[in-house]
Amino acid sequence: MTLENFNYRTDPLFLRNQFDSANSFGIPDIPKPEFTEDELKNLLLLGFNQLKKDNGKHAERIIHFFLYDYNFEKIWSNPELYLKSLSQYKGILTPDFSMYLEMPYTLQLYNTFRNRWCGAFFASKGVHVIPTVSWTDEKSFEFCFKGIEKGSIVAVSTYMFHESDHHKDQKELFMNGYNRMLSEIEPEKIICYSEPFYEMKGDIIYVDYELSSWKYLSSNISPYLTKPDINDIIIKSYGYVCKGGGSAFGGEWKPKDKNSERFLGEPNTIRENTVKTTKGSYDVLDYYNKDGKAIAERHLTDHNKPHKHSDPHDHLVDWDKNFPDPGSPINYTDNIIPTFEEFVSELIGKISDYITGDEKSMKNYEYNPDDHKFKTLGEFKFYLNTGWNLGFEYNGVEYGIEGHNNSFEIWIYNERFLAEDITLEQTLDFEFDGVKLRDFITTDDVVIIERHI
Repeated sequence: MTLENFNYRTDPLFLRNQFDSANSFGIPDIPKPEFTEDELKNLLLLGFNQLKKDNGKHAERIIHFFLYDYNFEKIWSNPELYLKSLSQYKGILTPDFSMYLEMPYTLQLYNTFRNRWCGAFFASKGVHVIPTVSWTDEKSFEFCFKGIEKGSIVAVSTYMFHESDHHKDQKELFMNGYNRMLSEIEPEKIICYSEPFYEMKGDIIYVDYELSSWKYLSSNISPYLTKPDINDIIIKSYGYVCKGGGSAFGGEWKPKDKNSERFLGEPNTIRENTVKTTKGSYDVLDYYNKDGKAIAERHLTDHNKPHKHSDPHDHLVDWDKNFPDPGSPINYTDNIIPTFEEFVSELIGKISDYITGDEKSMKNYEYNPDDHKFKTLGEFKFYLNTGWNLGFEYNGVEYGIEGHNNSFEIWIYNERFLAEDITLEQTLDFEFDGVKLRDFITTDDVVIIERHI
């Protein structure tokens, strides 16, 4: 064996066995973190992805890793590189490597190991470390609480477990793990990133995501972020947090309004539905698969864009991301237009009864623009990424946006195109009367003409 091979095989970053472990999995033990009451008062966090830019300016904050994993995989491969930077801050939460229900348990165990190993490493170098705890179902309880001393301060995140405009909550999943954590670890305090559930017990330190974001790094805000009274906890969604736990796809999709209710129907049938807008309405035909989800839709309109859409045109609707995600329009020329039944039969074979004109067709409801407003920029970005077109009015002018595969176009209704083949970020930065879209789309200055989900 060469010296080079020997050094590789015995490298601590290869073996990862240098820390004590009191469990059969070999998950490293993190020393119980010691913080004073004053150190945890008015607590704010700072994302690891802001570390280089901040460079210790906000040393009173604790570094968190509630981000997509690609933002911090490098801390696992080269932890020594970040030791000096992290040492400038009050402390760190351990890297929150993803724990999702859809992951094999071996990968969940591996990510738990990485979480604790990084914590043990930085604690051994004098950094104040608070373990972040994540879990999925009951099988993960065998290992996901290991490596944490009883009575420790811990951190959890409720993001993605809350209900949103598009997904039902996963509270039961969260609370099952949370209650088990209370009995297994008996934490002294629980730092909760994002809004706590009313049912959560323990000495909770609620950390507001909004005030911990980069937008407030230059402000002198001094929030009162201590344990909230149960009557003071307001469940709300900001739409900016990048990652959470539970299912990787979020909770089960739910329709936001009557327009989006059309994507659920009687299994193995076709139904005629009506899409309402501020300018009137148009009809669509939807085919529902065996699960009652629309997987094909015909629009009986060209959306006033005959050069982009034929009348009619079809969309295949994909559900792999747990919401109705339309494909590019399938247009027809030379009057060679299959019936919708023929189009669907090409996809799935013989279909069953054709339902139309009944109480399910949703023709008899009123479109209220206020019900379709975007509450956050995150919600708006999510909508654009689904591929559905959007119509809105701003300063008396009616505009439209549509895009697929990060290629978007913007136009003025019945007039002309303003931009084509631009990215999502370019779309958000596009200026209307000198104001960027991202700066006004969630305000009362906008009337939503047409929205699908």
